[in-house]
Amino acid sequence: MRGQIKVRGALRKKNIFFVHDRAMYAKVDGFMTLTMNMKKHLIKLVTVVGILGGVTSVLAETKPAPPPTPASSENKEKDSAGPKIQFAETVYDFVKVNSGEVVKHSFVFTNVGTATLEIKDVRPGCGCTTAGTWDKQIEPGKTGSIPLQFNSANFGGAVTKSATVTCNDPAQTNVVLQIKGTVWKPIDITPTMAVFNVSSEVQTNETKIVRIVNNETNLLTLSDLTCTNKSFQTELKTLKEGKEFELHITAIPPFSGPSVFAPISLKTSSPKMSNINVTAYVVVQQVVTVMPNQIMLPAGPFTNTVHHVVTVRNSGTNALVLSDATANVPGFEVKVQETQPGKFFNLSVDFPAGFQIEIGKKVEVTVKSNHPKFPVITVPVFQPVRPPASAAIPTATPVARVAPAPGKTAQEK
Repeated sequence: MRGQIKVRGALRKKNIFFVHDRAMYAKVDGFMTLTMNMKKHLIKLVTVVGILGGVTSVLAETKPAPPPTPASSENKEKDSAGPKIQFAETVYDFVKVNSGEVVKHSFVFTNVGTATLEIKDVRPGCGCTTAGTWDKQIEPGKTGSIPLQFNSANFGGAVTKSATVTCNDPAQTNVVLQIKGTVWKPIDITPTMAVFNVSSEVQTNETKIVRIVNNETNLLTLSDLTCTNKSFQTELKTLKEGKEFELHITAIPPFSGPSVFAPISLKTSSPKMSNINVTAYVVVQQVVTVMPNQIMLPAGPFTNTVHHVVTVRNSGTNALVLSDATANVPGFEVKVQETQPGKFFNLSVDFPAGFQIEIGKKVEVTVKSNHPKFPVITVPVFQPVRPPASAAIPTATPVARVAPAPGKTAQEK
């Protein structure tokens, strides 16, 4: 019995421990279940908070910006203080006119400031554009006008002309006005002058071409080509019958002087332009030219170094070589710089501080050349004499004077 009782007691203890273990397991399992549930709720809560935060951010971004603060009346008054010019337009397009017509236009402006506006000057850009009588003083709120006119004679194709208006508007003291458009000519001549730059050393038979184009519907006939100067030879060629022509002008050496001029004329069948006039011009250049041909210095003595540059140009066929640049007085430096091989050179001359040409002294800058006609190139240097300082005029020393006492003579004193 005791053995059985012991066994049952042991079994009971075992069951008790078993039940206890299960109870503990149950408790632990319940805790884990509770923990898992809390975790799920926490994730949901975080998710909701995140969504709400995103919505709040979007709402903050899409929130309309506050309306701009209107400018204060003080700033407006500051902007318009003083005279202020305002043009209705600064560019006038006349579209298209016939060559020779005069284009007229008045540019209207308003003084939108608070003080009297003064138009001081109107300066056209060239002689073909002129200004009429303009309004010179305009009170605040009032308008004025500036009349301009453009003479289209001798012009063809697209044209732009300008005039500069000077006024007392502190924000824009100069205003540029423009007149533009197309000038139609019955006959276009390009260019109207044939210019030849030839060397005195080698004079070749150079030819320039002048294009003549008929813009009218009727076919054009050219005749009576005339040139009175034998230094030029002319020939008319037809490119497109009645429409396009070429006038070939050839300069024929030798030339009698440093420049040769000749008018060339043609008759046309156009009633709007019965004559065509072209100018031929020849400029004979020396083989070696010096610019400037002399150096003019300010009065000395110099307080600082004075720098001068002299350009030497070769228009001959052979390359020019310069060497041994120097001066006939000590104290300043001369350098040769070849800017274009064999063609262009710069003589750089530095006059030192304290330099002054002695009275009666001849000063020259020289450089040697390989040209047989110009073995030495000489550039004279001139400097005015500084006038002597005016002598100081002595002033009289004031003498003290004592007035005699009343009633006494000078002898009684």
